[in-house]
Amino acid sequence: MAEQPTTGPDAVCLGESMAVLLPDTAGPLDAVGGFRPAVGGAEANTACALASFGVPTAWIGRVGDDGFGRMVTADLAACGVDVSAVAVDPHRRTGLYVKETGGSGLPYDLGPGRSRLHYYRTGSAASALSPALTADPAAARLLDGARLLHLTGITAALSDDCLALVRALLADRRPGRLVSFDLNWRPALWHGRDRAVLPGLLDAADVLLLGADEAEEALGTGDPGALRAAFPSPATVVVKDAGHRVTALDRSGAAVTERALAVEVVEPTGAGDAFAAGYLAGLLRGLDTRRGLRLGHLAAACALTARGDRGLPPAPRAVAALLDASDGDWAATRVTADGIVSPVLTRPAAHLGALTP
Repeated sequence: MAEQPTTGPDAVCLGESMAVLLPDTAGPLDAVGGFRPAVGGAEANTACALASFGVPTAWIGRVGDDGFGRMVTADLAACGVDVSAVAVDPHRRTGLYVKETGGSGLPYDLGPGRSRLHYYRTGSAASALSPALTADPAAARLLDGARLLHLTGITAALSDDCLALVRALLADRRPGRLVSFDLNWRPALWHGRDRAVLPGLLDAADVLLLGADEAEEALGTGDPGALRAAFPSPATVVVKDAGHRVTALDRSGAAVTERALAVEVVEPTGAGDAFAAGYLAGLLRGLDTRRGLRLGHLAAACALTARGDRGLPPAPRAVAALLDASDGDWAATRVTADGIVSPVLTRPAAHLGALTP
């Protein structure tokens, strides 16, 4: 396992992480010959993406005392994420989901570029998260020193105890610590639960992240102005119109909109988590709103061109050039699985592992 950071993290992502079975080939599950294990989950994806941008990050969660739990913890640690406060539950298993991807042309295929996640998480270790976590010394140490705490609506939907934990964390406001909340609407998780609790959770954050499509389904509107009016408390409301543009609105209603990059999509899972990480990394760096939105778009684009839930960001010099690009050059930039082609880059920019800073 990778060594843990010697200083406290700037960011803490709290919630569920799961084992994932990724298909060896595209197609309906009954036609797939084999699967390979991986790790996923919104908060874990965001934590790994934040770490890839150089933000010291911790993930706090709960896994089972099983092989999948050990795999989850080791995977995040290998990404540079602090896992010192991860609890191991001796009685509950680690959650699991199976990914189905389209593009085979077979009957029941989802279609090219589409995917579906099949969850097996009922009664998982993560569902036993509760307000008692805040009394754990390891978790308290990380939470006390963080500049950013990132939460999602997924955690609030897992169980009554999880909802109580989210409420407790949102109520525990501390000087110098921002709380971000990504709706991450999962209808199946909210089935049989009271979604009326959501507005109070969303309005308690400092930074609120919403997908326009999921907000339309969960809250009745995806309009940025209407969502800003519905949630007056957060300093910033960020509304993502998938594949088109993202708008950030401050409390006065002043808006900054930045169009998404042109991307050859390989698989969409994890793009929203990556966007959150890029935008929040920009916030911690002190970037202005437009550059922060661009960093989110870059992170999302790299996730969209990866087979798994996560992509690696471009090298720092490529990121810097793209954040400062003119509107025309930004619009002319294209991201594929082979790298990034843009007028502001002297040669195609591959992902971080293939291009030195």
